Amino acid sequence: MSVNPRRSSSLSSQLVSVLVASMVTMSMAALVPAKALGASAEAPSPRPRLVVGIIVEGLTADYVDLLRSNMGEGGFNRFIRDGVVIDNVDYGPGIDATAATAILMSGAAPGVNGIPSGRVWDPKMRFDIPVLLPADKAGRYTDADLSPKALQVSTLADEIRIADGGISGVYSIASDPQTAILLAGHAGNSATWISETDGKWTRSTSHPGFPTVLARRNVGLTLASRLDTLSWQPLKSLDSYPDLPAHKKTYPFRYTFPSRFPDRFRQFNASAAGNHEIVTAATDYISGLKLGKREVTDMLALGLDVSPFPYSLEADSRLERMDAYLRLDADIASIIKAVEEGPGMANTLLFIAGTPAPSSVRRDDEKWAIPSGQFSPRKATSLLNMYLIALHGNGEWVNGYHNGFFYLNRNLIKDRDLDERAIRAEAAEFLARMSGVADVYTIDDILARRAGDNPLAIQRNISPSHAGDLMVRVSPGWVVSDSETSVELAQQPVVRWQATTSPVYILSPAVTSTEIGETVDARAIAPTIARILRIRSPNGAALPPLKL
Repeated sequence: MSVNPRRSSSLSSQLVSVLVASMVTMSMAALVPAKALGASAEAPSPRPRLVVGIIVEGLTADYVDLLRSNMGEGGFNRFIRDGVVIDNVDYGPGIDATAATAILMSGAAPGVNGIPSGRVWDPKMRFDIPVLLPADKAGRYTDADLSPKALQVSTLADEIRIADGGISGVYSIASDPQTAILLAGHAGNSATWISETDGKWTRSTSHPGFPTVLARRNVGLTLASRLDTLSWQPLKSLDSYPDLPAHKKTYPFRYTFPSRFPDRFRQFNASAAGNHEIVTAATDYISGLKLGKREVTDMLALGLDVSPFPYSLEADSRLERMDAYLRLDADIASIIKAVEEGPGMANTLLFIAGTPAPSSVRRDDEKWAIPSGQFSPRKATSLLNMYLIALHGNGEWVNGYHNGFFYLNRNLIKDRDLDERAIRAEAAEFLARMSGVADVYTIDDILARRAGDNPLAIQRNISPSHAGDLMVRVSPGWVVSDSETSVELAQQPVVRWQATTSPVYILSPAVTSTEIGETVDARAIAPTIARILRIRSPNGAALPPLKL
């Protein structure tokens, strides 16, 4: 077969031209940004190697904003300047700090996660017990017997451990044992807290790990050996605390924890000094355990408290609370410094989340003529029982009262071959006529979402396995107490109807600075953190993550 020389030359020239054009194109592609070529504009940020979660009971955005000008640049101001600020995270009605912590970590409401409050009613023993206490321990127990088994779903801590095949380290430290256990989840390495008995660091038997950096503290300079010399008094000059009445500037507080106080460890744990003890241990964890220094994601979760100091010498504890915020700000700055000296901020996700504070507002002086009264659960139980006796014969028809719920004797109702729904309806009608009772809902109405102005929220925030038969809503301004003395009654917190919202702050290289002013469902926080970590959400988290 003969080949035309001119055709061969032409083909060669074309081939050379194509090769040259391809080389030029490849060279240009190397110089043109990926975004111009239609690819992703930026490579994804590296997956965080360390997660530090700080759960703060009683934290409010209002107090942070009020005190910002008196805070340093390395604490809250660092989060506000460089991170995501969510002003109002909504937990729904009837939530305390323990239940809120479970929501934050699991992304599920109490109706799903099984944790409706810090303490629940035991119908057999007829008294309340910690929600994390196993049923077989309801008699005599210690904090070490507490277990995460009551938590019916997985948590962020669990998913972090699972994502790295159990190689990562997950640790929690808190003043409250139940908070520590919820933060560590089911699979955490250790959950530790300060014992209110002897001031030593202790752990849950369900989380057997006990880091050496903490064990040393129980041998060397123990809290018990130092507590006589520790005190809590204002951190700054009194002029630094805004909106402070003149009389509060004249008599500043000073709290000590001497050995003659039988509950001194409990008082210490509830103080700003207790927060500092936890944070100091946390910085030791970061450096001593070399958290965030491996190709896995470690987690350190802390439980702190800035609620109104329950041992305040006066009803007005504004000064103590503001001081606790300023000290918390300095503590947060020390955690960030430890991170910078360890794995670095480029490899770390930090978040701060508030949980509701317990009600501590005492009844206003009678001279203000604010409507008030006393609702006595003991008297209400006795009256309800007599009413049911009149209708259905002798018997102990009411098992007890706890946390807004009346518990009926279901065994007696069954033995008398009576209809539970009908008995609950009769009891609800009777309770609704009592002074101080604003609303009464049967468990049937709650589960059917027929209770209150927001029936879905009420149903979501009760755990059917712990709920009673009737929920009573006491009028605002009233005191729920069985106290017989006017002095003790005056010191009881009054009922206040208010939303349980708290702020959340997120700091990570993967997010840009922004403020979310709209109300955010608390169940969305866990999926959002999981998305930043690029791991799956906890198994009970039904809401999608926020788009940050």
